[in-house]
Amino acid sequence: MAKLYFNFSAMNAGKSTLLLQASYNYQERGMRSLLFTAALDNRTKVGEISSRIGLKSDALIYDTELDLFACIEEQLKEQQINAVFIDEAQFLTEDQVWQLARVADHLRIPVMAYGLRTDFQGKMFPGSAALLAIADILREVRTICWCGSKATMVARMDESGNIVEEGDQVVIGGEESYISLCRKHWSMRKLGEPTENKDALADILCEPVDH
Repeated sequence: MAKLYFNFSAMNAGKSTLLLQASYNYQERGMRSLLFTAALDNRTKVGEISSRIGLKSDALIYDTELDLFACIEEQLKEQQINAVFIDEAQFLTEDQVWQLARVADHLRIPVMAYGLRTDFQGKMFPGSAALLAIADILREVRTICWCGSKATMVARMDESGNIVEEGDQVVIGGEESYISLCRKHWSMRKLGEPTENKDALADILCEPVDH
């Protein structure tokens, strides 16, 4: 039975790298993977999924109006699809998450969504909330705070490097605009120096990610 997966994390945890690697694994075995990315994400080329380490791939674009089930069903008429990958899944609507569930349930194609869980104010994105509610498999992609603890929160910074507490939920940006923090230092609005506790980092990054 095909399943709907949600791989979630804080910012800059390597979600796109994992997505592209998983897609490549399918393609390497002669299978077809279908990739989608959000129209909102214009950090590089629109319609391209790219990672911080240089991996990239073209992808179909989705906005809030696209019926993902209908789109994937149409693509399926042209060629077999073995897996569907969704980048920036926090930008999905609740309806689109249910459409992806239908892809897994009725078209029998596994769907792997990758995205943030919460925004810079600690509030859930609509797409992430729906995925956490109905996805078959939840996987946390781990990253670390400057202190060495697991980072679960995202802070937004202005041009001077100061933490921003108000503003629109969606402001596209990368490392220059966002930083991942543990809950303690996110609550304190505290940025700091990298930890010297290498054992703590290893423990965090080596923990199992499946729930």
